[in-house]
Amino acid sequence: MAAGPEGKLQLVQRHVRAFPDFPKKGILFRDICPILKSPAALTAVTDLFEEHVRSHQLQVDLIVACAGLDARGFLFGPLLAQRLGVGFVLVRKKGKLPGATVSVAYDLEYGSAEVEIQEDAVAPGQKVLIIDDLLATGERQQSGTELQQKVEQADIQGCMVVIELRDLKGADRLKPHNIFSLLQY
Repeated sequence: MAAGPEGKLQLVQRHVRAFPDFPKKGILFRDICPILKSPAALTAVTDLFEEHVRSHQLQVDLIVACAGLDARGFLFGPLLAQRLGVGFVLVRKKGKLPGATVSVAYDLEYGSAEVEIQEDAVAPGQKVLIIDDLLATGERQQSGTELQQKVEQADIQGCMVVIELRDLKGADRLKPHNIFSLLQY
């Protein structure tokens, strides 16, 4: 395992593949599947997220993973929550959670979606950190922040992602929330 943060970051970067014209022409898809296949790379992602939270002394009660048409953010959230000793909450595609839910619709870089959270998932004032695999246009993460603030009145500590596609300016959409991304393209 790479010892320092720079070595860990290089390990993560080596495990991201680029696929041009997927899922449609003109999109360069950044694939994180090799990270998940490599125990060392997955540990490095979790380590880097944990180091960021601890070095910035973020107070966190819950990790919230946002997912629209896919659930890749779910793959990192529980690992980080376990490391930090905090809970984990799902934001899912509409119709996938039981019980009373609240939903928000949003646009994607190549489609649209609606996500929801269980009404009682986050208590008012709880400190949450939103985690996802990718920040592109920011629509998915913005829907998560809207759900947290509007319905649960949570205190959002920031958003963390493995990959940020800077040209799509997703971080601008999420202001004033702090964004931490491991890799930027």
